Amino acid sequence: MLAMNPTLLVGPSDWDAARMPREEFVARATALWRLAKAASGAIVYGDRAHHAELAYLTGFTPKLEAALALIPRVGAPRLLVGGGANMLQAAKPLTWIENLRPLRNASETVTQWAREQSGGGRPVLIGGAFMPPALRHEVDEAAGAIADKTSDLRSLMRRKSERELAVVREACATLDMAIAAMGNAQRSGKSATDTILAGEYAAHKRGAQDVRTLFSLDGGRTLRPFETLVDRAIDPLQVYVAVRQHGYWAEGFALLSATSTDRVVRPAEVLASAFAIIEPGRPCAEVAHAIAQGIGSLQPHPVTAHMQGNAMGLALEEQPLIATGSEDTFQAGDVFSLRVGVANEREGTIVSAMVAVGERGCDVLWPAPLSEQ
Repeated sequence: MLAMNPTLLVGPSDWDAARMPREEFVARATALWRLAKAASGAIVYGDRAHHAELAYLTGFTPKLEAALALIPRVGAPRLLVGGGANMLQAAKPLTWIENLRPLRNASETVTQWAREQSGGGRPVLIGGAFMPPALRHEVDEAAGAIADKTSDLRSLMRRKSERELAVVREACATLDMAIAAMGNAQRSGKSATDTILAGEYAAHKRGAQDVRTLFSLDGGRTLRPFETLVDRAIDPLQVYVAVRQHGYWAEGFALLSATSTDRVVRPAEVLASAFAIIEPGRPCAEVAHAIAQGIGSLQPHPVTAHMQGNAMGLALEEQPLIATGSEDTFQAGDVFSLRVGVANEREGTIVSAMVAVGERGCDVLWPAPLSEQ
């Protein structure tokens, strides 16, 4: 589920060697070399909005300006940071890479780096589709027409390691706390604004890097970001919350109410039935069909009508998708957001869960808090 990006990322983004040690990143690069056998190295781009691949290999999250990593097959990597030399000191705690330089005269720097690589071959490009045209021109001049291996790297990013799963669980715990805080505010009669802010505050207090929220003013039929203060209580209140912690995302939909409501019963039952059939090798389209059949004659919610979920990790929306037209299958190590929504002309309801696919089935990392709805 995509939401508005913040103008400036302000949450804690320091590299935590205890959670994600250097050897984790080295193993990821080594796996990339197995796919790109002839590559002398990789040129990896990331910016404030698109940096999952850069973060996967370097741990670095650009907070304002872009960054370019030069990762050799053999030898120490370099990280070129936007913002000039005065930004290098601030960038050092954000990555395991020790050699940081300004992202200026990229063509000259990349040309020199490419010449230094031993064993022949050419580097590959990661994240090239997101590069500004001027920077892409500089890189092309320096390295020539090189292959883009972003899709290959993304295939590796699907399978989460034990360390990654531990971090995703932390993000899910923060998500749970945020939605619980919203539920408490809702039950105490707080306004819609105060309810959403209670959840955002709880997530930031627990160390979230980024928090994104949507809510409904029309009974759950549509979702919207904050555009103005809403100083009245709305009950039930359909909410969406996404949190990022230590680089990894978790998201959830919930219908909050100060009183009991049966609107979540059927979507929750369908969601639970979907858990039972997720396993490695199962086509994603089968789960999407099962959800469509499960809601029966009920009208699907516009948010979930064409996509019932997607993989996520270092990006909020990753491939594969859970959709009727998907040709992908579930794999052990996948992490998904799974959603079920229904709507009519008066109201709409969406519930969701975060699930990790294991060798024999799926593990529910975060369920919608149905007892509090």
